[in-house]
Amino acid sequence: MSGFLRGTGVALATPFNKDGSIDYPGVTSLVEFCIKGGVEYLVVLGTTAESVTLSKEEKHTLVNHIVKVNNGRLPLVIGIGGNNTASILKEIKETDLSYFDAILSVVPMYNRPSQEGIYHHYKEINDVVPIPILLYNVPSRTGTNMTAETTLRLAQLDNVVGVKEAVGDFTQVLKIISERPKDFLVISGDDSLALPAVAAGGDGVISVVGQGFPQEFSKMIRLGLAGETKKAFSILYKLLPVLDYAFEEGNPAGIKNILKAKGICEDHVRLPLIPVSKELSKKIQDFIKGI
Repeated sequence: MSGFLRGTGVALATPFNKDGSIDYPGVTSLVEFCIKGGVEYLVVLGTTAESVTLSKEEKHTLVNHIVKVNNGRLPLVIGIGGNNTASILKEIKETDLSYFDAILSVVPMYNRPSQEGIYHHYKEINDVVPIPILLYNVPSRTGTNMTAETTLRLAQLDNVVGVKEAVGDFTQVLKIISERPKDFLVISGDDSLALPAVAAGGDGVISVVGQGFPQEFSKMIRLGLAGETKKAFSILYKLLPVLDYAFEEGNPAGIKNILKAKGICEDHVRLPLIPVSKELSKKIQDFIKGI
C-alpha cells in the first residue's frame, strides 16, 4: 500500500512575488522541475512551504494549483498537522483528500505533550483520516521528540504507514528500522543523513534540497535503495557543501536562493523569515556553477 512513498519525495517551497503574494508561475516551474528531475512524489504544505504563514484561502488555491499542474503524474502527500488536535480533525474532514495518497502530520509543537499524549493525538487522527498517515518527528522545530517506542506503538495503527524521521539521533532511526513492522516506512527528514538511513534499511527521504537538485538527489537515493552504495555516496559527497548552505541561514530561505540561482523562481520569503545574506548567496551561486 505504501510502496509508492519509497525513494525521493520533495517538500515543496512556496514561491512568492516581491509583494508577498504567491507566485503561481513559479509554483508551476518548481513542480515541473521536480517531476522532470525524476523524484518519486511531491509533498505540499509542509514546513518548507511556509505553511504557517499561508491563509486558509491561500492554502486551498495553492493545493488546487499543484494538483492541476501535477495532473496525476506523481503521488501527492499533503501536510496537515499542528498542536490543536480538534482543529486538525476538523481540517481533515473539510479537506478534499481525493487527489492525495497520504497526509504528513507533525508531532504537536509548543504544547510539548508527553509520549502518551502524542500517541492519543495520532490515534484520533488515525480514526478519522480516509487515507494513509505519515508521522513526522522533528524535535528541532517542535520541542518534543517522539521516541522510537512511541513510533513503533503507533505503527500498529491501521492508517499509520510510516514516519518521516528528523530526530538527528541516528541510533533512534536504527532502532525504528530494526524493530518496525513489515512494510512500515522509515523516511529520512534530514537530507545529509538520508543516504546513510537508506543504507541501513530505510526507505528514502522527504527532501528540501532535492527540489533544487532533483536529478542528482533522486538518483542518489535510487542507487542507495539498489545497494549501489559506493556510487550513491559519490553523489552525496558532491552535494555535501550545498546541503550545509541550504540550512546555514534557515529553511526555506536557503533552498529558495538555490531555486533562484537555477532560474526556477525568486527567493522571496515571508516575515519572520528573511532572504539569505549576500555572502551565502555567493557561495550557493559558486557551488552551482562548479557542479
